[in-house]
Amino acid sequence: MRVGIIIGRFGDVDGVALETEKWIKILQEMGHEVFMLSGQYRKSLLGGEHETLIPNMSFFSPNCEWEQNRAFFFPREEPAELLDHLYRASDDLAIQMFQWVMQNRIEVIISQNASALPAHLSLGMAIKKLVENTGMRIICHDHDFHWERGTRYGTPFPEIEELTKSTFPLQIKHARHAVINTYSKNFLKEKFEIDSVLVPNVMDFTQPFGEKDDYNRDLRGAIGLKRGDIPLFQITRIVRRKGIETALELIERLDDKRVKLVITGSAADDERKGYFKELIQNISKRGLDDRVIFAYRRILNERATNLDGEKVYSLSDAYAHATACTYFSRYEGFGNAFVEAVLSKTPIFVNNYQPVFERDIGSKGFRTVMIEESTLTDDAVTEMDRIIHNEKLRNEIADYNYLLGRTHFSYDVLREKLEILFYKL
Repeated sequence: MRVGIIIGRFGDVDGVALETEKWIKILQEMGHEVFMLSGQYRKSLLGGEHETLIPNMSFFSPNCEWEQNRAFFFPREEPAELLDHLYRASDDLAIQMFQWVMQNRIEVIISQNASALPAHLSLGMAIKKLVENTGMRIICHDHDFHWERGTRYGTPFPEIEELTKSTFPLQIKHARHAVINTYSKNFLKEKFEIDSVLVPNVMDFTQPFGEKDDYNRDLRGAIGLKRGDIPLFQITRIVRRKGIETALELIERLDDKRVKLVITGSAADDERKGYFKELIQNISKRGLDDRVIFAYRRILNERATNLDGEKVYSLSDAYAHATACTYFSRYEGFGNAFVEAVLSKTPIFVNNYQPVFERDIGSKGFRTVMIEESTLTDDAVTEMDRIIHNEKLRNEIADYNYLLGRTHFSYDVLREKLEILFYKL
């Protein structure tokens, strides 16, 4: 089958982009020919005629930013101009999408979160128009929804609110939906009468990951760690829901000054850098300037060379040098970083983030130190300290979690779920 994937941006380290890569790999192994349509490519995976660029589909396009500002961030007194723009812009995108479908003889579309989260209004509207007017078969891979983001998508305009509710998620009878957690599956059924397939985020347990080698052996020195330092890695982007301030508190409360926190992600998705600035102030207030390292210039999704000619390390390289990982998120749609830590055989300290962790991951039996409501109790800190300084215990935990992870979150699981989604499509 000729499968067309629509995604706002591809090749970044966000969960949507990372899972899309995995879907592509398994779809190809299943015999499907995959095409991709995106607004931004940070890297090429399919190459040539199999990748098509429409810049206005990007979250960072002037059109998208203008729409988001007028609809949510800086609304004007009335929405007439915005609505007119949205209908015209979505018509234009729908026409370009239709041309892409026809040129590549696409048989089924996979919408990667573009029909779930209104981060790009005209893009979601365009997909809806395309599917409604052509009867195209579509699978919506829904990673997260607007009602899960607090007031982020609040608007004073009833017209925009109605448009958002009627477009995200896509509510067309022949559309199939894949969700990444039980909460979303239940919510779609209760509120929209939409049946969906639960497809957890997965990792490839057949390939080496998080292992030391000749390439990454100098990573510690490259990012500023000294001999004898004990690094805890926060392998996430810098956004408020990641709860990085809890990791800072942990570092402060650990007596061993050799324990350092390495934050690998950038603040590119932190709106107006407000949270990043708060972290800097928090670090200074706690006197942790020499115990926290921001490594986003040297650690990306894959190995490369930056503009300064410096070696760039992958996420796998980062896990290879982590004594343990901190993951004190308050909210996640799933939590790739947890499964990555399991795959790399790295102990992980986690907040019982909502609405997913305990129900969809923790209940599987993983050994970790879990805190509630971002509160570091004395007992939790003591247990974390014990794991950090006991290599034998770390190895026992890592091996146990790895076997569980391979059972519940491997590519074999994804293949089974995709076979269900494509059955009698």
